[in-house]
Amino acid sequence: MRTVFLGTNEFAVAVLERLADSPHRPALVITRPDKPRGRGRKVAAPPAAQAARELGIEVLQPRSVNEDDARAAIAAVRPETVCVCAYGGLIREPLLSAYPMLNVHPSLLPRWRGAAPVERAIMAGDLDTGVSIMRVVEALDAGPACAQRSEPVHPHDTYGTLAPRLQRIGGDLLVEVLDDQPPCTPQDDARATYAEKIGPEDRLLDPGRTAPENERVVRALTPHVGARIERAGGEPLRVWAAAIGPDVRDLAPGALEARDGRLFYGCAEEALELLQVQPPGGRPMEAAAFLRGHAL
Repeated sequence: MRTVFLGTNEFAVAVLERLADSPHRPALVITRPDKPRGRGRKVAAPPAAQAARELGIEVLQPRSVNEDDARAAIAAVRPETVCVCAYGGLIREPLLSAYPMLNVHPSLLPRWRGAAPVERAIMAGDLDTGVSIMRVVEALDAGPACAQRSEPVHPHDTYGTLAPRLQRIGGDLLVEVLDDQPPCTPQDDARATYAEKIGPEDRLLDPGRTAPENERVVRALTPHVGARIERAGGEPLRVWAAAIGPDVRDLAPGALEARDGRLFYGCAEEALELLQVQPPGGRPMEAAAFLRGHAL
């Protein structure tokens, strides 16, 4: 089947690579424009653009896929299906209705529609999540689902361990849908939940929450975003790994304290042990190394 692929980030890359290795290899990849990235803020191409060029697939990076030039480029390819995964831009009419469009979404829709479904599933303590292939419609992630496959969320999963499994599922499931053309079933909108984009407030650990709740936030934001702790009179401390400290129950919520070479953060009920942290301007390090060289 002749396809065009719309995608931008690392999650989209794995799906693109699987699609390119199938009979449905894209004739064109459309992704977002280059922009400053990383600590040095150097202008760089999106991961999907780099991957497409390595695969020898034509790449287009318009400001908007809805522009006349972008729609003309898609039309020139004459795709039978447009495949979408983590594109990061709205698709509007008349493009929306011009071709059958399939979206790879990493959740079991209608749960976790929106921008951050993997992170929100971990934060919420979901026992399983998965991937849905759905038809693209104007409403956010609300199109009928053509296929779904579940995947357990393990107790120690981070975004960095769960997302690659969902990427593999997404690529395989998309190819299966293109192969078999299964019917699509409308979602139950009454059961929908929304995975809002991760904002600065989502990164802050909350001493009013329990240690398990805060520990899930750390895992959900590792290794791509990072959780943070506000320190009185100091800059925030980033947290990359943590564990529940049930043996420490006398620490005031919000307090940061070292005990026997271990670092604890007070939460509701028990404390959270901080295992790997990153001081301002520094690199991630084990808590013991941090305590040897930094004041709390």
